[in-house]
Amino acid sequence: MSAIDELSIPAPLQGVAEKYWQQLLEMHKQPETLQPLRKRAVPLFALSDFVARSCIQEPELLERLLGSHLVPEQPDYADELDKLLRDVSDEDSLKCRLRHFRRLHMVRLAWLDLSGQLPIDEALHQVSQLSDVLISKAYDWCYQHLSERYGSPMLDGRPQPMLILGMGKLGGRELNFSSDIDLIFCYPAPGETSGGRKVIENQQFFTKLGQKLIGALDSMTADGRVFRVDMRLRPFGDSGPLVTHFSALEDYYQEQGREWERYAMVKARVINPDGQYSEELRTILRPFVFRRYIDFSAIEALRNMKRLISQEVRRRQLSGNIKLGAGGIREVEFIVQTFQLIRGGREQELQQPNLLSVLSVLKKRQWLEDQDADRLAASYRFLRRTEHCLQELADEQTQTLPDNEEDRLRLSLVMGFADYNAFLQHLNDHMRDIHCQFQELIGDEQESHGSKDASDLHDLWTLPLSDEEAHSLLEKHLSAELAEQFWRALNGFASDIRQRSMGKRGRETLDKLMPWMLAAVLDKSEKPTTLLERLLHVIKSVCRRTTYLELLLENPGALAQLVRLCDASPWIAEQVSRFPILLDELLSPQHLYELVPQDSYASELRQFMLRIPEQDLEAQMEGLRQFKLSQQLKIAAADITGVLPVMKVSDHLTFLAEALIRQVVLDAWQQMVQRYGRPHGIPEGQTGFAVIGYGKLGGWELGYGSDLDLVFLHNCDSNADTDGPKPIESRQFYLKLAQRVMHLFNTKTASGDLYETDLRLRPSGNAGLLVCHMDAFGEYLHKEAWTWEHQALARSRFVFGDDSLATTFAGLRRSVLCLPRNKQKLAAEVREMREKMRSHLEKSQGFDLKQGSGGIADIEFLTQFWVLSESHRIPEICYWSDNVRILESLKIQAVIKPEVAEQLTQAYLAYRNAGHRFVLQGQPAIVDSDEFEQMRDFVRGIWEQTLGRADRS
Repeated sequence: MSAIDELSIPAPLQGVAEKYWQQLLEMHKQPETLQPLRKRAVPLFALSDFVARSCIQEPELLERLLGSHLVPEQPDYADELDKLLRDVSDEDSLKCRLRHFRRLHMVRLAWLDLSGQLPIDEALHQVSQLSDVLISKAYDWCYQHLSERYGSPMLDGRPQPMLILGMGKLGGRELNFSSDIDLIFCYPAPGETSGGRKVIENQQFFTKLGQKLIGALDSMTADGRVFRVDMRLRPFGDSGPLVTHFSALEDYYQEQGREWERYAMVKARVINPDGQYSEELRTILRPFVFRRYIDFSAIEALRNMKRLISQEVRRRQLSGNIKLGAGGIREVEFIVQTFQLIRGGREQELQQPNLLSVLSVLKKRQWLEDQDADRLAASYRFLRRTEHCLQELADEQTQTLPDNEEDRLRLSLVMGFADYNAFLQHLNDHMRDIHCQFQELIGDEQESHGSKDASDLHDLWTLPLSDEEAHSLLEKHLSAELAEQFWRALNGFASDIRQRSMGKRGRETLDKLMPWMLAAVLDKSEKPTTLLERLLHVIKSVCRRTTYLELLLENPGALAQLVRLCDASPWIAEQVSRFPILLDELLSPQHLYELVPQDSYASELRQFMLRIPEQDLEAQMEGLRQFKLSQQLKIAAADITGVLPVMKVSDHLTFLAEALIRQVVLDAWQQMVQRYGRPHGIPEGQTGFAVIGYGKLGGWELGYGSDLDLVFLHNCDSNADTDGPKPIESRQFYLKLAQRVMHLFNTKTASGDLYETDLRLRPSGNAGLLVCHMDAFGEYLHKEAWTWEHQALARSRFVFGDDSLATTFAGLRRSVLCLPRNKQKLAAEVREMREKMRSHLEKSQGFDLKQGSGGIADIEFLTQFWVLSESHRIPEICYWSDNVRILESLKIQAVIKPEVAEQLTQAYLAYRNAGHRFVLQGQPAIVDSDEFEQMRDFVRGIWEQTLGRADRS
């Protein structure tokens, strides 16, 4: 459709358009002047709520548009905005005019695009150019006004700029109609300002500049916002400085840059270029992004990213998503960027951020055949046009096909189709073609089902067999007794499933899946009925979610892994039953058993969370839980296969918890600062907040079901106010921060809570403040704390916070643990506390590995006693917080004999290992009374020598 006057509006949309037109007439001061414009305006009101509502919100907008702006040629955005901002003297006016300017030109672009006057390539370019100008002019204004107060940030006698890297589609000049913008801020070098009323460091200047720029663009006002600004792609994400100088940026990417950051940097572009500095920045980034050699490792890295995206689509139950789904926009990007990352180091033509430009190079150089390149370009344009139209309907960031008839009709009409089904058929053809090319280049190879014949098992599941017939069939595989048990379990499941509401597709998928699953059970397990029952529990949990049944049917490797893991551990089977999203982790066996390095959980979590919109707090909480569940499953998989010893398992679970604690605190911090501002005196990149881990977290000994014993501290002036629009006292700020942290931990989402947390070890326990000043904490420990609180301190360590807080806490902990104590009194108090604990917690028959006499708790109390009684003369023994290294220190410092330390360590690890296995088997950590007898006797003997008579019950 070539001109807006030629649009023929279907009847269902005429009423919508008429309603909007009447609202506009009511809002306009001189409605009679609008009548000549009706013929051109009403059809667009029918097609776009955004166009209609914008004209109603700003009634003069329609006359301005139709008067001079509705031509396809791009206006001089920079000149127009310069004139508009010339007399702006305050930030509120700046925000207002930026938003009005954005609205005018986005309505213009939507109008031209929806009426078929703007090719998609030009539409994407104009949206990107408009965005560049809005960002650059807002930056210029903020820079100038900051310089008036602080002077200019200098380098070699000249002012230096803050360069703004546009990432993603903004960097590629192919920005969506309604998109957030991913930015990274950087500047040439440290130093200080010159020429202002107050001299500050360059880092402070550029941090303030970045904050003001984000506020100018992102803050929500009565006029809306210009863009949602996402800064999470910067070095270290939300925990990193807002602005980074070139040297630090170079160090980060050389030492810590990850594959996904290479992928992101392919599209990086300086929005506000500044001569030599822009080229210097490109020189820093180029070696990281484009390797000098042909780099085929990029394929596997992109394959991993695609796998994560596919998991996200399933987890969020996204359907009809033209960006992330199979054959979507992201797969085109992966195809093109695969060539860029592989060959870009040698072929400079590939070092450009625009996708279609690179695609033409691939065609010219015959890296893609002409026909494939042309089909890919046509499909990409079709998808981008569809995406553009979807977002022009309501100015919302969406890539999901509409589920209501009104918007389906609009989309079909704008895309030039007679009806929605015709459009959908055309769309599916394009996406199929893209996915086929993606699979040929990047896609994973699928395993086939095992060779075991499942035909007789197909009869077992699908035919109405008598018990005798079923037993006869199963006795080809099992003994008569086992066959009877197996059939009883299967038949009971079949009866249950028949009562459940399942769609036709789901039942057909289940009927195809079950024979293969039965074959795998009979082929692999020594306890087939037990394994079958575990697997059927999983199938029951997903029987109404056909996507997961199809996942297991179409991915034999995933089914094989499910069988293997459920056979090894009922705990894993229960986890998968409760959280079926874990089935996604089974798709790639090599990744299932490939653990994240212990020091990389934080960066892996950061990458995972980048896919979730920052403003969607509910999705953010769910994402944290999904990350924990998936990593926990990987650890368990490595555990049951013997890849990890028990201490390494605890290490991984502990580092995983630390990464999640860090992310939770940073998320809570961002939310609080956004509302109340920063506490006085807390610089950018710091929080003044610390998390102390006690117990198993403090001792690097977390298990799969462990809760977190935490204490929250801060070191800010409690009476000072925050610097935000709603200032509050710092003590209130940190209290609200702690409450928010607890909310993020404890809220139950579809994936449960993140961790159970226990704050009872804070000063005064449940009666005390949720967060305590570091000085008050130290005073409490020195003057008021009970002996058992000092014992707990021996198992504590700094888990999150600023370096200065870590140093302060380490000194405080050491000073308390090194206090001189009366040994006899201490022994009596430790013994009394242990007896109270046992009387309350040991209720079992047999030997309780944790609480039983001669068990784990006795060893822990012994080490704590030695630390508290001897640290005043040998401070080295209080450095570590885990029992194994405490015992090693006690041996080295000759506090206890070497053979005592070694046997206590052996007993401690033996108990922990056994308890660990019980958890994976879903059983309590209790053994027969005669097990570990020699170890228990030894521990009790040391207890009696050290603390007095042990209770041998």
